[in-house]
Amino acid sequence: MAYVDFLMKLSNSTKRDYVARVVQHDKAKCAEVAIQYGKDYWDGERQYGYGGYKYDGRWKPVAEAMIKHYGLKPGASILDVGCGKGYLLYEFAQLLPGAKVAGLDISSYAIENAKEEIKPFLTRGSATSLPYPDKSFDFVYSLITFHNLYNYELRQALREVERVGRGAKHVAVESYRNEREKANLVYWQLTCRSFYTPAEWEWFMKDSGYTGDYSYIVFE
Repeated sequence: MAYVDFLMKLSNSTKRDYVARVVQHDKAKCAEVAIQYGKDYWDGERQYGYGGYKYDGRWKPVAEAMIKHYGLKPGASILDVGCGKGYLLYEFAQLLPGAKVAGLDISSYAIENAKEEIKPFLTRGSATSLPYPDKSFDFVYSLITFHNLYNYELRQALREVERVGRGAKHVAVESYRNEREKANLVYWQLTCRSFYTPAEWEWFMKDSGYTGDYSYIVFE
């Protein structure tokens, strides 16, 4: 298992007012709405989540970097666990002719409002029980999803990624490296259930039998 960063540059491009999220709205009420992963979370007001999650091409550089790093070839089979509206999968499908893509997300709203070209390949479901046979995919990834699971769910989800993958794997999560980043994470997050430092994440992944790579974003 190795640390390989694909996301920090993208994450840092977003400006956040951490304290405002706590003092300008009822944070607990906002979190109760967000955890439903419905329209408010994806396309509602900013205090409930993304504040409008539209396709803008931001995921193309991530797909290009992953393809290069993992040596993915045309026709590769790729699974996104926690795919949201499928924007990253769309980029893989465009960049790798003949790619066999699949995505899974707990949010019916996200799948119903996914990019039209990729919607037929998306399934509603849980990361703890992936509806795919063993060793089905050349590349399995999950970006900024697994921290939304409780620890007992997280272990099973990591084992599921390991089970369905026959090649490269990558899991990216939210984390913190110091007290400031921990405070910012607590202020900003709406759906997080597992709050771990990078060292704790790495221990948890190894202890769960996960052998792929990992990365994290932090809120500086």
